[in-house]
Amino acid sequence: RRAVENLSGVTRVSENSMVEFPQIDWNQAVAKQATLLVQMALEEDFADQRDWTTWSTIPQDSSGVARFVCRQPGIVAGLPIVDLIMSEMQRSGIMDGDLIWSSKATDGDQVEKGTVLGELSGSTRSLLQMERTTLNFLGRLSGIATLTHQFVESVKGTGAGIYDTRKTTPGWRLLEKYAVRCGGGRNHRLGLYAAVMLKDNHLAADDGDAGVRLVNKVKHAQSQLAAARQAGELSRDLIFEVEVDSLQQLEALLDLDIDIILLDNMGPETLRQAVVMRDQRQPKIQLEASGGVQLSTVRAIAESGVERISSGSLTHSAVNWDI
Repeated sequence: RRAVENLSGVTRVSENSMVEFPQIDWNQAVAKQATLLVQMALEEDFADQRDWTTWSTIPQDSSGVARFVCRQPGIVAGLPIVDLIMSEMQRSGIMDGDLIWSSKATDGDQVEKGTVLGELSGSTRSLLQMERTTLNFLGRLSGIATLTHQFVESVKGTGAGIYDTRKTTPGWRLLEKYAVRCGGGRNHRLGLYAAVMLKDNHLAADDGDAGVRLVNKVKHAQSQLAAARQAGELSRDLIFEVEVDSLQQLEALLDLDIDIILLDNMGPETLRQAVVMRDQRQPKIQLEASGGVQLSTVRAIAESGVERISSGSLTHSAVNWDI
């Protein structure tokens, strides 16, 4: 499937009539968010003062070289942030002397233990002042990329794509979703504005049969969206996704104009039944499995025939990479 790098709109992939959410590459929006996070990180360390330990122990004219070395195999993510950290330190007057960054790897690279990711050379004071901030960003993002890669490898050959969720660290969403892409995963919706995703909580206030309530809610939502488009309030197409937690709810939806149906917390056998139902009734609808997806279970889920598997663990449970 063809990846499209942007932050708005819906991609309809003509090769197989699939719809796809916008996918994130390193771009201006990601760099802007990273810069804000770097500014906050530097404020945490310096608080309009200075690194008194380095200032009192390291001569101002001292120079050296620092190498960033990974202590475990994995996937690299976040290297462009090193330049942002240096720029923000320079802009804010924190930098005690010039530094030169030489990258030895590229985001998305699969590397072995002991690989040098890059070198910083120049002022020893500046090296010590930016060390931890740099490691925090690289460790977090490379950890996400590495875990995502493990998921992607686990479903290799099944045709299922691995997707992230909105279970991201507040303020870090674009960066963490970028890291998922570095690991070979796919981005689900970027925010509430980016797609329609009707879930069980949207039905909580309604009475009556669950299947009937769901169908009525879908039809009502679609009529509201059509009115918003006609009024000029909605200027682009939105992917329309609906969550179900039973085969009965799935059956009730298969005659509606829906892009994706999310199958929540269903086991592999139930998922296979759902795929058969979809194939017989409405093959253009994509099926997404979600809920409790782990590395130990993702292969069996993928072999059910669903097109998508989404897992919040890619971002909320990734362990920092050891650098």
